Amino acid sequence: MIRLDHINKYFGHHHVLKDLSLTVDEGEVVCVIGPSGSGKSTMLRCINKMEDIADGTISIEGRPVYRHQRNGKTVVDSEKQIEAIRAKVGMVFQSFNLFPHLSVEKNITVGPVHVLNLPAAQAKQDAHALLERVGLAHKADAYPHELSGGQQQRVAIARALAMRPKVMLFDEVTSALDPELVGEVLQVMRSLAADGMTMIVVTHEMGFAREVADRVVFMADGRIVEEGAPSALFQSPTQERTQNFLRSVMVRNRELGTAVI
Repeated sequence: MIRLDHINKYFGHHHVLKDLSLTVDEGEVVCVIGPSGSGKSTMLRCINKMEDIADGTISIEGRPVYRHQRNGKTVVDSEKQIEAIRAKVGMVFQSFNLFPHLSVEKNITVGPVHVLNLPAAQAKQDAHALLERVGLAHKADAYPHELSGGQQQRVAIARALAMRPKVMLFDEVTSALDPELVGEVLQVMRSLAADGMTMIVVTHEMGFAREVADRVVFMADGRIVEEGAPSALFQSPTQERTQNFLRSVMVRNRELGTAVI
């Protein structure tokens, strides 16, 4: 479903992603963990072309996209092609990014109507079905400022799903939430995983990664240091950098009185 081949990304002279390669299969849930500044969020933003890569190839559903090489020549997708590709890749952010002047229902329907050209009645019907799924059917007419952080994040997930994506990208979607609100968002993500949605999840929620992921990827300094099944990576990491990171997480969790990995 998603393939990254030798991706490099710079911010000025800062080399953020360093020859990074990753494959995510259809229906697979991949959780990406690692210290802040390791390039996790930048990788997601490159997949959704919110950032441009310096070189390498991104493929979605087996097709190289955005900007790539073909027969020795650089091929650049048109804006229309890019829009169609990005519609397949839903993304949910740490900050909810809801339109404050629109109701919950309008937040969800605006994309399908204007990008997918879905009839307004169909978009509204889909929005209410999605709100039912995330437990917010009673909030269709509310505005973002009337919702808790957890509710806003669930609306953001419903809005992304309304575009009928093939893959969902989650960028630390619980890190801005109060602890008591984290569970309601993770439960929605668990249900998506159970339904077979392809997902790449950048997260600090190690318990969620261990429970839901098919594969866990540990990133540091712009590189993938180690990856594997959750049981293997959390119990017996082979790389010292991974071991040190997980050890620090366990120490922090003990200090906070939360569950260890």
